[in-house]
Amino acid sequence: MDARTQNRLPFHRLPVFPVLLAQLAVLLLAAATLYGWRGPVSGYSGLCGGLIAWLPNLYFAHKAFRFSGARAAQNIVRSFYAGEAGKLILTAALFTLAFAGVKPLEALALFGVFLLTQMVNWFAPLLMSTRLSRP
Repeated sequence: MDARTQNRLPFHRLPVFPVLLAQLAVLLLAAATLYGWRGPVSGYSGLCGGLIAWLPNLYFAHKAFRFSGARAAQNIVRSFYAGEAGKLILTAALFTLAFAGVKPLEALALFGVFLLTQMVNWFAPLLMSTRLSRP
């Protein structure tokens, strides 16, 4: 079976899907909390920050999990590098768009929710249903 014709899992069946859902829940909850506590500018600034973290992660997950199997090892490595490069470029572009196009913007809310959404990755092993090392 050729690596290009591999059957792909549906996106919701990928092992990274629970992490992406947790990130989305955290960013929406944080943005809603900021909206209620500090007002609409903080709310949409926090939403922008969370989306700046979440959308590139979504892109990376799409790119990185395109291939599977031992025969596709080189394609897997290439797709991980391409996904990470695209993620960095997309993050920089989204930050640029946010600071250039969103006025008024509360930078503390933007960076706070961005970091909070990124912190979900630290706890990703707890969210994954399969163990990374099996005896």
